[in-house]
Amino acid sequence: MGTVTTFDPVTEHERTRAALAAAVPRLVALLRAVPDQDAGSGVPKWTVGDVGAHLASVYLAYTSLVSPDDAVEWDDVLPPGEGTFVERITAMNDRSVALFGREERAKVPDFLAERGETFLRVTEGLAPDTPVPAPWYGEVPFTLATVTGLMLSETLVHGLDIARGARLPWHIGDDEARLVLGQSMPTMMAAALDPVKARGVRIAFDLAVKGGPRLAVVVDDGAVTVTRDAPPRAYDCRIVAAPATFLLVSFRRTPIWKAVVGGRMRAGGRKPWLATRLGRLVAGP
Repeated sequence: MGTVTTFDPVTEHERTRAALAAAVPRLVALLRAVPDQDAGSGVPKWTVGDVGAHLASVYLAYTSLVSPDDAVEWDDVLPPGEGTFVERITAMNDRSVALFGREERAKVPDFLAERGETFLRVTEGLAPDTPVPAPWYGEVPFTLATVTGLMLSETLVHGLDIARGARLPWHIGDDEARLVLGQSMPTMMAAALDPVKARGVRIAFDLAVKGGPRLAVVVDDGAVTVTRDAPPRAYDCRIVAAPATFLLVSFRRTPIWKAVVGGRMRAGGRKPWLATRLGRLVAGP
């Protein structure tokens, strides 16, 4: 069954805050070094400048959730209608790029530095389980720990998108990836489950990230539960992955076949062939 590990949510949250505080200046320096804002990026439909604009909107959005002085009228921003998870996030992403016009994009690095500092300052001392509603994700309950992990993931993954387009160096460390996976992945996997594809499906995945975290992902007829450090149980499929690799596979920045061939991800258990189902059951924009 494997060893069940435990973690201290307060300590891990503080480590995530520290990782975000270190990543923001790296991102700001990266954006200032970009030679061509119109170059393609790691997101096929976006330029490097588009990715920077999206990040500025993300920082604005998450800061608005925790800072009364930066409140946003979400009815004016959210796409109309309920829609699926992918439809809502795709619409929000499209709107996020348009919020910062071409002339405003020159100020994006300064904006990111200021918003990042504001987010960390306003949330300092708050408990990681403090509720933080995120309207664009629907009714999924979010906490400050989840939002902080998402801020870090957006910074790291989109930093890579910018670096790939600008041909500049960018590193995502395993320790940073572990924090993202532990803090935000349980909530986001539950939010992003495709209920249509998951209808009638019953699979229990043991997701073991090297060095932690360890997640029990149980899909049960259109619903999913994701449990951190779950008690031992029988699983259909066990996935073992290097932290940064799993982060990039999850965000579809690295193809799963490449991770497997490179020895950074492998599947086992009674039905190892089910590993590829996880990526199809959990939707992505």
